[in-house]
Amino acid sequence: MITRTLFFLSLLTLSPLHADVGVGAAPVEGATVLFDGSRESLDKLWSYWEGPAFASALPIKWKIVDDPVDQGTVLMTDDPAAAGGKYGHADVVTKETFRDFRLHIEFLIMKPGGNSGVYLQNRYEIQVLDGDKTKHGMGAVINETESPYHAYNGVGQWNSYDITFRAARFSDGKLVEKPLITMYFNGIKVHKNQVINQVWGGPRSGVDGGNDDGKGITDTPQGLKLQCEGHDVRYRNIWIQKLDLAKPATDFTEKVIGEVK
Repeated sequence: MITRTLFFLSLLTLSPLHADVGVGAAPVEGATVLFDGSRESLDKLWSYWEGPAFASALPIKWKIVDDPVDQGTVLMTDDPAAAGGKYGHADVVTKETFRDFRLHIEFLIMKPGGNSGVYLQNRYEIQVLDGDKTKHGMGAVINETESPYHAYNGVGQWNSYDITFRAARFSDGKLVEKPLITMYFNGIKVHKNQVINQVWGGPRSGVDGGNDDGKGITDTPQGLKLQCEGHDVRYRNIWIQKLDLAKPATDFTEKVIGEVK
């Protein structure tokens, strides 16, 4: 497919040296590409999250548009149902569900104040919000950590999250180990074995958001979700690798663009 070829050629242009994390990082061995720049991959691998506030309808209304910086095409969070910041009205989620995983995703905010979000297991939000440096701001494990705003490339530039996630663990139906993440933001490690205590934002936000005010996490794998809040945010180069992390640890060390093996 032409779109896919241009997309991965653009990654090669961005990454003349091998890169495991950072903008342009290519999929690791065994990873699944969740979005390759094509409408085909969007319709095949994603759907809407039909949560309590869902107000759109298939087919997905998000658009495939030209990359504003590089070659290829990218995904634009554009859905009339979410206009005015109506979160949960038109979020998209992968059809495949995941437990433990490593994720790479790249985003670009077109205008100041642009807002979206990356939801791990359709529960735990990693914030995408220009201009906010608080615990509700850019790159934060929302309401759990301060924003690592220093790592942000800014409006009109591509940014990347590289995340290793370990799901909550249960015994006899009871939560015994909370979820953990380690995250690189544009190649800078910003969260290390960070505990996530609950689902934030209420039932419109994600799975289990309405259970005991978000503390009632259930033992189910869920998809990767991207939030639509009526802002122009673009996504590309989304890939995921399933893991099985026996121990409660997510820290990982990888090379960034510019390093030589």
